[in-house]
Amino acid sequence: MAPVKVVLAGATGHGRHHLDILRELAGRGVVELAGVCDLRPVEVDFCAPLQSSDLGELVAKTGAEITIVCTPINTHADLAIAALRAGSHVLLEKPPAPSPQEQRRIAEVVAETGLACQVGFQSLGSAAIPALRRLIADGRLGRVRGIGGWGAWHRPSAYFTRASWAGKRRLDGVDVMDGALTNPFAHAIATALALADGPIAEIETELFRAHPIESDDTSCVRVRLEDGFTITMAATLCAPCVEPPPGTGGRGEAHLVVQGDAGRATLTYTHDRLKVELPDGSVTTTVHDRVGLLENLIDHVRTGAELLVPLAATERFTQVLDAIRLAPEPTPIPERHQLVERDAAGEVVSRVLPGVTDLVRRSALELALYSELDVPWTRVELLVAERPVAVYEPRPDLPATDSPRPYLHAVRTLGGVEVTQVRPEDHVHHLGVGVAISDLGGVNFWGGRTYVKDQGPTWLDDHGTQRHVAFTRLDDGGFTEHLEWIGPDGRPVAREERTVAARPLGQGWALDFAFTLTNLTGAPLEINSSATKGRAGAGYGGFFWRAPGTSGERTTLPGDERAVHGSTGPWLAMSGTTPEGRDWTLVFAQADGDPWFVRVEEYPGVGQALAWERPLTFETTLRRRVVTAVLDGRLDADAASAVAGELLR
Repeated sequence: MAPVKVVLAGATGHGRHHLDILRELAGRGVVELAGVCDLRPVEVDFCAPLQSSDLGELVAKTGAEITIVCTPINTHADLAIAALRAGSHVLLEKPPAPSPQEQRRIAEVVAETGLACQVGFQSLGSAAIPALRRLIADGRLGRVRGIGGWGAWHRPSAYFTRASWAGKRRLDGVDVMDGALTNPFAHAIATALALADGPIAEIETELFRAHPIESDDTSCVRVRLEDGFTITMAATLCAPCVEPPPGTGGRGEAHLVVQGDAGRATLTYTHDRLKVELPDGSVTTTVHDRVGLLENLIDHVRTGAELLVPLAATERFTQVLDAIRLAPEPTPIPERHQLVERDAAGEVVSRVLPGVTDLVRRSALELALYSELDVPWTRVELLVAERPVAVYEPRPDLPATDSPRPYLHAVRTLGGVEVTQVRPEDHVHHLGVGVAISDLGGVNFWGGRTYVKDQGPTWLDDHGTQRHVAFTRLDDGGFTEHLEWIGPDGRPVAREERTVAARPLGQGWALDFAFTLTNLTGAPLEINSSATKGRAGAGYGGFFWRAPGTSGERTTLPGDERAVHGSTGPWLAMSGTTPEGRDWTLVFAQADGDPWFVRVEEYPGVGQALAWERPLTFETTLRRRVVTAVLDGRLDADAASAVAGELLR
């Protein structure tokens, strides 16, 4: 047969790998590289292909039967469609598209043209896949509850500057999704999905980054199928640098572990190696052949052979990719958790997370997310003088009736006295330190019952959620966070920028908490409270600090509860004594003139009252700041006033 004419779109970067394959197949007379589509001229040492930056035109001129698309992810749909419409079958690099919508665009043209689209998940060309499927189906491993994947590779800082799209989630407003899970370890997810059938019921993601990039470099995902079968993948590009084993072509190892109650199988899919361990102590290891996906596509075109990775077979993978795309931005990992290598000029050349190789392996074996494995860098902590003083929970798992929202908890004095409480029995929707508003545009962002005029506290389906979007800054001293305030109907009510900082004081330390709400409704946004609806004195809403109800001998300054509740002074203080007899004091200071909402006898809590007697309406933005001194011991009024004077400087 005459060689198959092929066009390669994208001949640099990973495209060089395709050039190597084409060189070998051309030498055997299987293919003819008829054209190269790239933005710049490309040197090809084994033939002289026609070159152009217009793929559709190039396919038409060359009469190419197959087009290989190996370009940035955000260009896949347009280029695949251009090739298909020009009459060419397509080998499309993974991932096929950055979203299900983009993949559907390609699928519609595949159906319209009747041409083939093979997706470049090379691992799915391995004979190890059907071998492992048979092993599971035959029951040799017993009952299998899930598949855990893990990979620990090292990529230097330069890896994330290799291209304009490297390490980006978006480029020029377009999704590119170049993260650890969606690019280098995309094969792991696709291979695991190829071992288990059935629709996806739930996808959980945890994305982190040690490098200063947009995307994730250390992440995990857990996929639950409708029958309860679980697939996890834990990956990092911040492992210690290890030379790949000889004979592997420089590829690092990545593994899928199938754990049954009667045995374990480990597929090192990067090397097609399948290891089976049975309870009798027997261990067998086999290395399987792999069929090249271009050769398989050629066989399909020439003889009608079945495609190994048709576009339709990758739909579940794109579902997982989409969950990662829609997940909150990756959480930065503070440098104190990293080993950072710098060059002579002081530039960072490498970042390593100590112990991360063992971590990703544990995640795979236990089918667990990082946060379930007590990993220090999964917690957002504030430090003062290198001592932990608070923990921040950006994505709490709470019932809708609590109006789920991020909060600070385990806030403590430098002496170790805890001065916050979360979900106390008296008010389960009280969550440490945060922002809570009982009525923002008709939505309950406080939790619990809503006060209805002439009716009283009433359970309504009006609870909103504050959704963490991203940390734009995160270090030991604090963070800047972006959040969305979303109503029960899923529509955004407001956007928030929250800035939190911890700093030392002459005695104790200060928590500086500021927030800016931006109105997203397109109309004036009204803040109400129970007080504005008829419940006198219940003007709570804004910054709120729930202190521990277990503390006794609670007092306030500069006066008692009646004096400070509703006052508009620049500061107030609250003190208490733990059951162990240790005293603590909180000194709150603000410059915005809002009334203070204070509870002492019923429960200990201090906050703002943005809508004390009448609604507060804002057109565009609302800014507030409260700074709190966290101190051991008790202060008198003069001492508390002096501390307050330090706080807003």
